[in-house]
Amino acid sequence: MAKILVVDDESDLEVLIKQKFRRQIRDQEYVFLFAINGRDALEQLSLNHNIDLVLSDINMPEMDGLTLLTKLNEKNNLLKSVIVSAYGDMDNIRTAMNRGAFDFITKPINFEDLELTIKKTLRHVDQMKLTMEAIKENNILRMYVDETVLNFMTNKEFESSLLANETIDATVVFIDICSFTTISENESPDLVVKLLNNYFDIMVTQIISHGGNIDKFIGDAIMAVFRSDYHLDKAIEACLAVRKNINALPEISEHVTFKPKVSIGINSGEMISGNIGSSNLKRLDYTVIGDTVNTAQRLQSAANPDQIIISEASYQKVKEAFHCKKVGDAILKNKHKAVTIYEVLE
Repeated sequence: MAKILVVDDESDLEVLIKQKFRRQIRDQEYVFLFAINGRDALEQLSLNHNIDLVLSDINMPEMDGLTLLTKLNEKNNLLKSVIVSAYGDMDNIRTAMNRGAFDFITKPINFEDLELTIKKTLRHVDQMKLTMEAIKENNILRMYVDETVLNFMTNKEFESSLLANETIDATVVFIDICSFTTISENESPDLVVKLLNNYFDIMVTQIISHGGNIDKFIGDAIMAVFRSDYHLDKAIEACLAVRKNINALPEISEHVTFKPKVSIGINSGEMISGNIGSSNLKRLDYTVIGDTVNTAQRLQSAANPDQIIISEASYQKVKEAFHCKKVGDAILKNKHKAVTIYEVLE
């Protein structure tokens, strides 16, 4: 149902409009509102935010139609206007078009032409709404989907490649916000979500700036993947930056004494990369899986607040670049033998 605002100081036009469009009004295809001049029209627009089209005369008291056009552009970019006037000379037409009029109809009104013009203009409005909705949906999608995946989705081979996978050499990082469950159980949902998103923003900034990708958010933890050259070094540098930035944060308030700390596990090696999930449900997660990934999560579980934990294999690769300390042997879940772990200090 389209809402149309008719702006004209001639009272008989309202009667004509209601007569000529009585079928559309009866079928609720169109709803017509009426104003006697530009100022009255602006008041109507303030009261009715979902008007699609304005049909306006030019010569009216208080505020004329050409002045109204300039105000309409400030009100709503999706709102379209058609000038309906006896002043059909080229100067008025050009002025109206330059001020944003979608079309121009001269009086006396040919109602068949008016109906066609209304339909054409409303189609344009609908197309603009669909475009705006698509832009909004696309922006929302970008909040949840990695840019690489979005670009891949536009590729013609997307459908056939959905279930493709490969083995890659990469580094996986798990970062957990320690003791955040205490906050989530005792504070308001608004505060909990706001804090968590703020902490995540700090982490994500460092991870991306060091060449990593956010794989997923898991409760109050982040899983990230580094794939480029020297991915282990870049992952450690990112985690050191995350820890430094999180430690620099103050306590929440005088009443809430929580000060965030992170525990981090890092592991590097071969893993499977692909779309994991249910194709029948059309829910797939572009992620990495394998023992390397599982071990990274176990290393994070073994880390204390403020600790960045790596395996001995990772330590051997980075010992000349980073200052590390041997923690000792740890029993990791689903590992038959104890694993020697190291803490990255700086």
